[in-house]
Amino acid sequence: MSIRVYSIMVENKEEARRAIVAVGADAAGCGWMAPKAVHRLVMLDGVQPKQANIIKQEMLGKGGEAAVSRGVVDHSVAETKVLLMGTLKQYEYFLAKLECQPFGLAELARRIREVLDRQEGFCPYDLDCRGKTLRLGERTLLMGILNVTPDSFSDGGKYYDPGLAVERAGQLVADGADIIDLGGESTRPGYVPVGEEEELARVIPVLKKLVQEIPVPVSIDTTKAAVARRALELGVHMVNDQSALRADPALAELAAEYRAPLVLMHNQKGTVYRDLIGDMVEYFRESISIARQVGVPGKNIIIDPGLGFGKTAVQNLEALRRLKELRCLGQPVLIGPSRKSTIGKVLNLPVEERVEGTAAAVAVGVANGANIVRVHDVKEMARVVRMTDAIMGRVWDVGSGK
Repeated sequence: MSIRVYSIMVENKEEARRAIVAVGADAAGCGWMAPKAVHRLVMLDGVQPKQANIIKQEMLGKGGEAAVSRGVVDHSVAETKVLLMGTLKQYEYFLAKLECQPFGLAELARRIREVLDRQEGFCPYDLDCRGKTLRLGERTLLMGILNVTPDSFSDGGKYYDPGLAVERAGQLVADGADIIDLGGESTRPGYVPVGEEEELARVIPVLKKLVQEIPVPVSIDTTKAAVARRALELGVHMVNDQSALRADPALAELAAEYRAPLVLMHNQKGTVYRDLIGDMVEYFRESISIARQVGVPGKNIIIDPGLGFGKTAVQNLEALRRLKELRCLGQPVLIGPSRKSTIGKVLNLPVEERVEGTAAAVAVGVANGANIVRVHDVKEMARVVRMTDAIMGRVWDVGSGK
């Protein structure tokens, strides 16, 4: 019989352990060998040459690799990026040595270890939405979009009437929405900002009915602390801030005061980046720090890469493709690709014909680790999400349809 040769891929130590177990290896050996089967790349940015030389020497000494700028050896550059390459076992030995080095490298070792630990995968937990519970990480959740604006790019004016808005929310829940996201200010390209009083006039009549009649958590989509406070007083369960606290940092204090989950969306001015994901990670770290400093628990913070905000169409596609890289932050991820202009540009289709494009973006997002998807077409996307979850092994009873 000829020997069969084929490749396998593992993403973390648990997958590596299962692959080794399948070979029939000794039980003790499986745990020892698993870290040798997982290879990781870690990028360091802003490293001084004296630090970079030590890092490279130590990583090479453990059998790994570290790419640095050519000017590091003779200190002709002020700083450099360092790309670390190695197995988890090599990182284990490397970090133990780095912790003994000067120049702030012991603290750097701790941060590298934190990033590596987070790359092992998201650990499911119960998110307390002010009395309503969402299980994050076992299956992908659906956030249904409910706009009560006259000028939303997709459904502007349709649900401006409070009665119609509540009826629409009920339909979204029936279609499979786990969360309803209510917004009173359009963020479409070229939108005109509305004042606090106008936004309150749009959302409050709906919220009064919504929190009483809808069984799932209700999120308020706003960048204004005054609007969020009134919504929280009425019983809203989450706050979705599309400015990530840049427009009104007081939103963080409200989230802490009311113990409400907080969504922070990446939304920079302009589309210039040194490195798309690297810059996004730094942006999120700043926003998360603001929230944590005023008492928002880390488990209550959700990050959103902001597809369609501060990015070109090409950058939006890249963000979706590289979504897994946001795992280094250790926060649940929400994506909102629904009917976005990027889909229109790729497929050359108007807003009302972007369901299939949205489905493709949702499927890729879920495969790349999105925990929540924010969509208009809940019924259709619920099927896409359920199928993608099944493919990714997140559905434990495929035949039941649950």
